[in-house]
Amino acid sequence: MGKIIFATNNAHKLSEVQALLGDAFELVTLKECGITEDIPETAATLEGNALQKARYVFEKTGADCFADDTGLEVEALGGEPGVHSARYATDGHDFAANNRLLLKNLEGQSNRKARFRTVIALILEGKEYLFEGIVEGTIATRESGCEGFGYDPLFVPSGEIVTFAQMSAEAKNAISHRGRAVAKLVNFLKDGKL
Repeated sequence: MGKIIFATNNAHKLSEVQALLGDAFELVTLKECGITEDIPETAATLEGNALQKARYVFEKTGADCFADDTGLEVEALGGEPGVHSARYATDGHDFAANNRLLLKNLEGQSNRKARFRTVIALILEGKEYLFEGIVEGTIATRESGCEGFGYDPLFVPSGEIVTFAQMSAEAKNAISHRGRAVAKLVNFLKDGKL
């Protein structure tokens, strides 16, 4: 079993990604590496933030690692909240406030097209790689469901009639942006890279 550091303190992401990785790899957490400080996320793009976090961990540990950044991109809002998705309404990760602001900003909008996009930056043996996962969908007019986190209660993936928050973790992971990006990462790692 390979070991790799996942540069996140988000317990939801850790469990989602570990489920996607299965038994082939063991995720090492930031806490287990002695990294307890917040890692900067000051880039203007998802790719930039993912690379910034991965580089930070690599510089501290010298170990193989990966980081992700995810954004919800809403067409009618010019791609917002995008790279600012986690801090859309406040400086913290206040999911409820973010959802309220998104619904407010979409009031009266008939175009509710959106997509979730995840970018994973992997540093393996000192080399950098990027993987992207996208899922298209729409923003519901009200929150539904209690699974998942973030914008999941508002996001209805294309071809579905329920939000991510109404799906089981397994059903969501099978089609989600993060699931798609992690699948690319796993395929890359399973090709004997780790």
